Amino acid sequence: MKIEVLGMGCPKCKMLYDNAKKAVEEKGVQAEVIKVENMDKMTEYGVMMTPALVVDGEVKSSGKIPSSEEIKKWLG
Repeated sequence: MKIEVLGMGCPKCKMLYDNAKKAVEEKGVQAEVIKVENMDKMTEYGVMMTPALVVDGEVKSSGKIPSSEEIKKWLG
């Protein structure tokens, strides 16, 4: 599983990254959590507001910070 946190490195982006890492640990799934700060990549996903969360190529949230509990629901 690949989880991407899209954003330019702001505090909200860091918080989303931390929530995603926590969700992966608590759920016990194999996943790579990466930060994506490249605007071109964000545009490819159609994301206009950051931070955004992408799970296996599917945008799950944009412009908000979902909790680790909410993220766990998206991890299968």
